[in-house]
Amino acid sequence: MELSPTDRRLLAALEDGLPLVSRPYAVLAERVGLAEAVVIERLEALLHAGVIKRLGLVVRHHEIGYRANAMTVWDVPDASVDWVGRALAASPDVTLCYRRPRRLPAWRYNLFAMVHGREREAVLGRIAALRAAHGLDGVPHAVLFSTKRFKQRGARYFAAAEVDG
Repeated sequence: MELSPTDRRLLAALEDGLPLVSRPYAVLAERVGLAEAVVIERLEALLHAGVIKRLGLVVRHHEIGYRANAMTVWDVPDASVDWVGRALAASPDVTLCYRRPRRLPAWRYNLFAMVHGREREAVLGRIAALRAAHGLDGVPHAVLFSTKRFKQRGARYFAAAEVDG
């Protein structure tokens, strides 16, 4: 899909994220000089065309007091991984859940589930509750707490110099 100058401006404005307000697309529309309905229409077209893969949130957990962040990695039998993943993803305690291929022999895990909390013990308790609730007590797993923060940001579509061209 060839991007119009309007779409390029829209994507460039979207790179900074949407504001946490009741009508974020209206704010985005104001940034690029379009009507809110046009912004929504263009974003839908860009999603449909695959230019935008998805719209989602980047939550900066540390800033809101969540300092105990753990990725639990599971070695789920392949025949069960889809339903286990759906069950974990449906839990309000899990903020991110996805399947990845094993990298044997060094990495046996194929399902990843993120749990955030204010305190390490609370997170471990929620992971234990997830294990019990979903029959995962016998499934090999590891709990990997975050030790370093990396910059979190949304997608970048092109360099700033490309926006006006």
